[in-house]
Amino acid sequence: MGSILTSVDSAVELIVLSQKMKTLVQERRLKPVSHESEPISGVTFRGVLIGLIFVAITCVCVCWAELVLKTIQIGFLQMPPAAIGIFFFLILLNKAMSRLGRRLRLSSVELLMIYMMMVVACMVSSRGIMEKVIPVLVTSNYYANPANQWTELFSPHIKKWMVAFDPAGPSLQPVARSFFEGLRPGESIPWKEWALPLACWGALVLLVIFAFLCIATIFRKQWVDNEKLSFPLVQLPLELSRANEGQDILKNKLLWGGAAVPAIVFTLNGIHNIFPSVPQITLSLYVNQYFVNRPWNEIYLTLIYLSFAAVGFFYLLPGEILFSLWFFALVARLQDVVAAYFGMEIKPMPMYGTHSFVAYQVVGAYVVLAGYLFFVAIPHLKHVMRSAWAGLRDEDKNELLPYPVAFWGLIVSFVLILCWCRLAGMSLWVAALQFFVFLFVVAMVMSRSTAEAGVLMTETSFRPVDFYRMFAPATNLGPSNLTLLAFTDAAFMRDQRGLLLTGFLDGLKIADGAKMSRASMRWVFVIGILSAMLIAGAIHIWLPYTKGAINLYSYPYNGNNCWAFSEAEAQIRGAPTPDWQPKTFFIVGMAFALFLSYMRALYYWWPLHPLGYALCISWTMTVFWFSCLIAWIIKTLFLRYGGMRFYVKARPWFLGMVLGEFGMAVIWALVSGITGATAPEFPWP
Repeated sequence: MGSILTSVDSAVELIVLSQKMKTLVQERRLKPVSHESEPISGVTFRGVLIGLIFVAITCVCVCWAELVLKTIQIGFLQMPPAAIGIFFFLILLNKAMSRLGRRLRLSSVELLMIYMMMVVACMVSSRGIMEKVIPVLVTSNYYANPANQWTELFSPHIKKWMVAFDPAGPSLQPVARSFFEGLRPGESIPWKEWALPLACWGALVLLVIFAFLCIATIFRKQWVDNEKLSFPLVQLPLELSRANEGQDILKNKLLWGGAAVPAIVFTLNGIHNIFPSVPQITLSLYVNQYFVNRPWNEIYLTLIYLSFAAVGFFYLLPGEILFSLWFFALVARLQDVVAAYFGMEIKPMPMYGTHSFVAYQVVGAYVVLAGYLFFVAIPHLKHVMRSAWAGLRDEDKNELLPYPVAFWGLIVSFVLILCWCRLAGMSLWVAALQFFVFLFVVAMVMSRSTAEAGVLMTETSFRPVDFYRMFAPATNLGPSNLTLLAFTDAAFMRDQRGLLLTGFLDGLKIADGAKMSRASMRWVFVIGILSAMLIAGAIHIWLPYTKGAINLYSYPYNGNNCWAFSEAEAQIRGAPTPDWQPKTFFIVGMAFALFLSYMRALYYWWPLHPLGYALCISWTMTVFWFSCLIAWIIKTLFLRYGGMRFYVKARPWFLGMVLGEFGMAVIWALVSGITGATAPEFPWP
């Protein structure tokens, strides 16, 4: 069945393209032209100015919804609900303004500029940067106590410029206490104590972001032009941006039919929270509660979430990927049953809770996939290197960055990242392992999962230090390295949701779809990121001090920020213990991923994709495996009994489900923020 779906995907894309070209010829009476002859648009001052306004709106909405309202996480997905929801209402406003005069109407290029600025603003405001970086700067001081001895274990290895408190001082200093418990009468926000650490960590963050920009520049042509990846997450904003240009998807009744389904469901669920007599439609189920006997009770966390938006996106995926995603998610759980049946010790992966023997298979799969991505790109990478040595050429003038800047910039940024870590007290080789795996293995595979598989959420089940743990216990790294790893793990490594690299690649694909200059996108990204860092950074300081971080959403303030230090504490105190599982299952994962890659390259009918194996135990598939299964069943039935034309015709319905769910998230965030009513929970925790 997977081979049938795979064989029709390219034909489906041709049908969609031919229909769009037919519309252009008939409605606009344009002659077909080559891509090279199409006009290229750049950044406009009006677009940037309006984009800055919407960046501020986005930062406020995301911070308030995620931290204060708690039930609506609208900023951390790779296509953030806040961005697409606000963008939809901007499209409606733009249609209304166009009736007052063409000069008041924003062009599709300006609309997409604003959208991409909102996307990066969402990621910066949420898990991409602020929710992970800022809390960690006071965590070890606030949560230190005589039992865990964090002050004695960590403070001697913390540089003063790294944190907002005094490492030589006692635990529970005022700057940390007020952050978590709120300001007392007469106290004010200690901005002075935060200035230096925010500037220093801001420099590290910007170095990582610049490295992402360089990687996006280097791999764009390979993924977009050479491999022609589908980038499913860009299809809806591109369709919406053409609303005033003769291709108005908003006039399609199927779009509104699809949007009505989640709109009705989340309206009922929201009203239920206000008036309990109104029935609620349950969208989640905890499956493990039904498995009480061994070996079934050893199954890793298994949830059923029905996300209409996820079903809509998965409907657009190639068949082999769609099948592989849910199939390997269930196979991973089946491995738990088999392992428990034969009495194997099942250990958790540090800081993740996933089962270690499956997680190390994933580590092996990541290495194979990352190696494959670089291997197939060798001809293109050679061309980039020649351009870097020869200097600027005409062919890369329309890239995000010129190839020489991208190539040398990536090297320089990586070296400066290592220098930052060395100044902080981390060994150079540990820093190199940490950020090399992060940039060139984890970020690459996560970005590929978004560009090719359209996954809404990027998350791993391991950290770079887990590579070291295959060969030696982490205790051997020493307290200084473990302390710095706690900071960088919490700030960068553990939670990859809101990964900016995927936003950059999606933005470049959007630029192509909108006939927009890719070179001009650098200013869209730079302005959007810098403004979001300033606005969201101020909000992430102001909110905890005024409301108390312990009263806000618990994950950033009593979860991700603490787990890294708890793990480091255990490693500093711990004694080395031999473990055969990491190396063994790492080799198993590599071997099986190589087998999947070989079979996929050799046989066109092979239905399993190695990307599904790499994501099998991630939080991404824990949340979305069921939605993926539903989309696969629907797509299979449509293609078998309706054919390709029916499949293409139904496409607006599924885009509408995305629009409806994300639009309702924004609406309920506003309603809850204004009225204080409890918002319904959305199925992407």
